Amino acid sequence: SWWQLVCCEKWELILRPIEGHGLWDGKEVFGALPKQTDYTGRIAVMTRATIRLSQLSRFWEHVDAIAQRMNNAPGFITSIGIGEVPWIKQATFSIWESKEDMKAFAYRLQEHADVVRKTRQEKWYSEELFVRFQIIDSKGSLKGNDPIKRNP
Repeated sequence: SWWQLVCCEKWELILRPIEGHGLWDGKEVFGALPKQTDYTGRIAVMTRATIRLSQLSRFWEHVDAIAQRMNNAPGFITSIGIGEVPWIKQATFSIWESKEDMKAFAYRLQEHADVVRKTRQEKWYSEELFVRFQIIDSKGSLKGNDPIKRNP
């Protein structure tokens, strides 16, 4: 396709949504998912939110510090930020060795837990979606490597 003319790398994942809740532009785009399963393997996670215009600065003032902590978190493999509508509709796609590692970062790391609390108390988002995926396959590269195969 046309993007291959300007593309230097391509990383493809085959994923199966296994847990989640929330909406994407008012729709359950992954269908009705359970909030929890007993899956314990390597996991991909997408968090997506529409940030209220009045809360943009509050959201963005926390991003760099949390991203740096995530990059150094136990079990973290990689992440990609996705801006569907720049600055307003944002998503983070991350991959973790296990759901337990991801939960330790998301809920037990004090800095992140504080930000999660602020998002609720201050109503930063007009819409949010959280989905966890089982990784079925991976091919290609991201920053010169396949992050899944580099961390067997």
